[in-house]
Amino acid sequence: MPAGGTMSRIHTTVTRRRLVKRGTAGLAVLLMAGALAACGSGSGGGSAGSITLYSGQHEQTTQSLVNAFEQQTGIQVNVRYNDEDSFADEIIAEKSHPIADVFYTENSPVLEYLQNQGLLAPVDASTLAKTASKYNSPQGDWVGVSARVSVLIYNPSLISESQLPTSVLQLANPEYKGKLAFAAGETDFQPVVTSVARTYGDAKAATWLEGIKENAGSHIYPDNETIADEVNRGAVAFGVVNQYYWYRMKAELGASNVHSKITYFAPDDPGYVLDVSGAGILKSSKNKPDAQKFLAFLVSKQGQEIIAHSISFEYPLDDGVQTTAPETPFADLQPNSISIADLGDGSTAISLLRQAGLL
Repeated sequence: MPAGGTMSRIHTTVTRRRLVKRGTAGLAVLLMAGALAACGSGSGGGSAGSITLYSGQHEQTTQSLVNAFEQQTGIQVNVRYNDEDSFADEIIAEKSHPIADVFYTENSPVLEYLQNQGLLAPVDASTLAKTASKYNSPQGDWVGVSARVSVLIYNPSLISESQLPTSVLQLANPEYKGKLAFAAGETDFQPVVTSVARTYGDAKAATWLEGIKENAGSHIYPDNETIADEVNRGAVAFGVVNQYYWYRMKAELGASNVHSKITYFAPDDPGYVLDVSGAGILKSSKNKPDAQKFLAFLVSKQGQEIIAHSISFEYPLDDGVQTTAPETPFADLQPNSISIADLGDGSTAISLLRQAGLL
């Protein structure tokens, strides 16, 4: 996306973030209570301030963080939930009458996009220091909060692990026609496309997209949650998702109702992408001190513990905090070495997806 340009970000479905599905409300409450008990309830700071938060993150996790922050500081957080690309468009449209103070996203490209538009304020150095620099904005205008990694979800009754591709390029092989599912409009999928393009060039990435489009056929779904559901019930053999969707599904349905498994691409393969969720402060915010406090809370020990115990099943970026789910330990992941800067603002992926007729 050209600097200073006005190309609209791609709107994707928001169902998976905005609804509490299949009885997860009770689980979310239990996880929240456990997290707060584990990290201490804090005490009100007596502040009468307030901030407006635009959240493209999962609602249950965001609300757990907001509740704990309000209890600790006394600062009120007015939260709006929507897809992160929809919010990016809103923020651009609201430049003359700004509303948001903080933007909390699932993926880094949308934050890089707003940064390139000159709309984010610098994050306090003490907050940035809480997260390893490779997970933060290279310019210091947003902070990394949590991470997830792309995986293959598959149904063993339809395809064995040994039959699965080990490289992302193999997804376009003819042998997988009718067996593959992916979500072209997912902001989670854009980093995979960017990684392929950075590694092999735009031309090869475009050919690859045509191949996976052909292989997926009618199994191009609106979001990762749909992919997980469809693979689990045996409607399609395998798909590309982020790892936490499988763990969430398992928590929601119960282990006895999960008929799928997950596995990884080969170490350092361009399809094996570590993606960072982050938060930034709008330059137009009139509540920057309180907004800075909220970002500091997200990366504090208490905030990271809440993420570790939440139903989102994302990885906290504090290396001293571990998730409670039986996930592959964060330190044992072997993703592609593509950097936050290389993932950029997502414009390359959006352009390639449009070229392939997938958006």
